[in-house]
Amino acid sequence: MARWYGDKIVSAMPDLHPDTIGARPEAPGRLDRLRPNALRDRVVARLEARGSYSKWVLFAALSGTFATSFPITILTISLGGIATEFNVRETTIAWVLSAPLLLSAVALPLLGKLGDLYGHRRVFLIGSALATLTAVATAWAWDAPSLIVLRTIAAVVGGATQPTSIALIMGAYPPRDRVHAMGWWSMTGALAPAFGLVAGGPLVDLFGWRVVFLMQAGVALLALILATLVLRETRPQRVRREIAGVVTLGVGVGGLMLALGRVREVGIGAASIWIAIAVGMLGLLAFVRVERRATAPLLPLEFFRLRNFTAAIASNAFNGGAYMGAFAIAPLLFLNVFEYSVTTTAAVMLIRTLTLTLASPLGGRLGARIGEREASAFGAAVIAVSLVIIAFGSLWVSVATMACGLVLQGLGHGLSIPSLTSASTGAVPEEHLGIAAATNRLAAQIGVAFGITALMMVYGGHNEPRAFFHAFLVGAAMAALATVLAAGMQRRERP
Repeated sequence: MARWYGDKIVSAMPDLHPDTIGARPEAPGRLDRLRPNALRDRVVARLEARGSYSKWVLFAALSGTFATSFPITILTISLGGIATEFNVRETTIAWVLSAPLLLSAVALPLLGKLGDLYGHRRVFLIGSALATLTAVATAWAWDAPSLIVLRTIAAVVGGATQPTSIALIMGAYPPRDRVHAMGWWSMTGALAPAFGLVAGGPLVDLFGWRVVFLMQAGVALLALILATLVLRETRPQRVRREIAGVVTLGVGVGGLMLALGRVREVGIGAASIWIAIAVGMLGLLAFVRVERRATAPLLPLEFFRLRNFTAAIASNAFNGGAYMGAFAIAPLLFLNVFEYSVTTTAAVMLIRTLTLTLASPLGGRLGARIGEREASAFGAAVIAVSLVIIAFGSLWVSVATMACGLVLQGLGHGLSIPSLTSASTGAVPEEHLGIAAATNRLAAQIGVAFGITALMMVYGGHNEPRAFFHAFLVGAAMAALATVLAAGMQRRERP
């Protein structure tokens, strides 16, 4: 007979303990120092004695997430210089952003499930280590294809920190404190791109775009060391892997994401778009068929009967679409209608990012105080109102109105996301936290891709106030739908 203890299976027979097999009997103190995880166990014991272990888990998990997230903004504004250096068109080098977004979305469910099966600490550390090595390699990319491939690999392996960090945080905090912790997680997701823009911009001007990946490698290495010392393994499941579910879900999500990513380039009537949509739909139908028959499914379909799971991830998807769709076209408004410079436009856009950063911990506190359903619905409603204000600000070409709308949009997103994340993961059993978190992140990424595509198509490249007005109103409608979905969640009693 064996029993679980931490991250190991410990035999009930002392002489068969996995740390002592084949070893000579030693004094307890010396033997303890020889164990591979002895240093971590001592660190964890001291933190638990001080009552601060959960806070250090939060900090370690967020450090890994931060390291894999901050390069995106500074890389976005560096695409022109990269295209010039490699002598390619900007439409080609744009795959540096599109390919990682596509394939990391496809990989999310697998990464979340791997954490459930083998332990979230293990997957988190492996993903962080591989992301560190790939970031160093990316700094030495020799042409456009190598940069695209290395960035995609880095995004996929670094994506392991997304669902596993949520699962690790959820496991370290009692249910009553999880929504508060998710506020800090949401803040990190907002702060990382802002840091990349503010701190990375001057360094790119001085040393070139390659310094971004050296920065990422340095931050990721420090985060990896901290996580190794602090994180304790979650209890893994010992079940058979569901390969067919992984493949069919990957085909389904990949087809839909590819269609959303290319529709702006080739148009909605292109045959390639409808082929991608058809492949995606067939993949999802096959996924449902496979999961119904699986003894150990990748994503148990009964989760979608749970109102708080389904409503939360759907609301999160439309929230993300409204927020990032407006984020994508707002700079075009400031550049082409307000006639601001790139520097001024970046400074104005930081208003929303900084508001989101400051509002996310507040959103966690609000969810803990008034409930996840109420906080989620209120935050989504604030986003809807903010986008109506932004729409009229674009129509009136009013800086003050636009600034007010940007502040409210960041505030609404910060208030809603912690509760939506906590509600979706809290609706499922503890052993499925990884796949639940991955599904929530996957829904958000699909929503973001859909929102950017929808608002860009409504805008249509017409640099006139009315075109932006209509696009922002579409975003407001998406946020209103997110509000209705959030309000449809069941109210959970607060411990």
